[in-house]
Amino acid sequence: MTVLKRGDGVLCLGRIYADLAFADLDAPPTPGREVYADSFSLTPGGGAVITAAHLLDLGQPTHLLARLGTDPIAEAVAAQFRPLGLDLTYVERAPDAGPQLTVAIVTPEDRAFITRRSPRGVPRDAVAALGTHGIGHLHIAEYATLAEAPELLAAAKAAGLTVSVDPSWDESLIRGDGLLAACAGTDIFFPNMEEAVALTGLSDATAALNALAVHFPIVALKCGSSGAMLAHGGQVYTASAPKITVVDTIGAGDSFNAGFLQAWLGGDTPQGCLNRAVQRGTQSVMAAGGTGCIAVRPAPTAVAI
Repeated sequence: MTVLKRGDGVLCLGRIYADLAFADLDAPPTPGREVYADSFSLTPGGGAVITAAHLLDLGQPTHLLARLGTDPIAEAVAAQFRPLGLDLTYVERAPDAGPQLTVAIVTPEDRAFITRRSPRGVPRDAVAALGTHGIGHLHIAEYATLAEAPELLAAAKAAGLTVSVDPSWDESLIRGDGLLAACAGTDIFFPNMEEAVALTGLSDATAALNALAVHFPIVALKCGSSGAMLAHGGQVYTASAPKITVVDTIGAGDSFNAGFLQAWLGGDTPQGCLNRAVQRGTQSVMAAGGTGCIAVRPAPTAVAI
C-alpha cells in the first residue's frame, strides 16, 4: 500500500498506565473470596506506550504524546521507559496526570481490568507536536483521549499526517454513531471484534468489517485467537493466528497495531501488513505484560577519557 507522508516518525497519543498484572489464575475472584496468582508483573501500560515500544523495537522512529504524573507509581513506570527506548520529549509531567494504573486479572480463557485514570490525557502542546519535523503519522491509541480534544484529528490531517485510531473499549463511549463520526478522516481503524460488534450491531465478523469499511479506507479487525481481517480498497484479507501457548494477552492488540503500522508505513502489501500485525501480536502474548517480549536496550556504558 502506498503511503504519502512527510516523515517516518510516529506520535503515539494516549494515556500512560502502570499495568499490575496478576496471571496464572484458574478463575477471577468473586466477592468475599480470595484467589492466588502464580505470576505477577508491573510494566508500563496503555495503548500508546505499548504500541510505541513495539514500533521502536521494529526500528520505526516513534515518540509518546501523553501526560505523566509525578507520583511514585508514575516514577516507577518512567524508570522503565529508557530500556524500552521511550523518551519523554513530548510527555507533559504534571501532578494531576496520575496516578494512572490498571490491575489486570488474567485467566487462561479471558482477562478483566480495573483502571484508574486521570481527568485529562491530552498534553497542552499536543497540536504543536504534530508539526514536528520528521513526524508523518499520528496513532491515537484510545478514542477516550481523542474525545477530550476532537480537534486533534483535523489538526493532524492539516499538518499532512496520516492517522490511525484504536477505539479501545470504553463502556461510556463505544456505542452509538458519535465515535465513528468523530473519527472521520482516519486512515486506519483498529477495532477488536467486541468493539466492532458494539459499533455496528453486527456479530458476524465479515459483516461488521464491511460496515466499518464504509467509514474508513482501511479497517484492521482483531479477532483474537481466530487471527485478523482487513478491509482495504473493496477487498477483504484474512490472516490466521498460529497455535501457541499463551502467557499473557495484555497489549496483544496494541502490539498488533505496531506490526501493522510498521509494515504499512514501509509500503508493504495489504496482506503483508496483516501478516506482520498478527505475527507481532502473537509474539506479544508469549511473554508477560504488553512489552514483555521486547528485548530491553542496555544502558550506555560510561567511557573514561
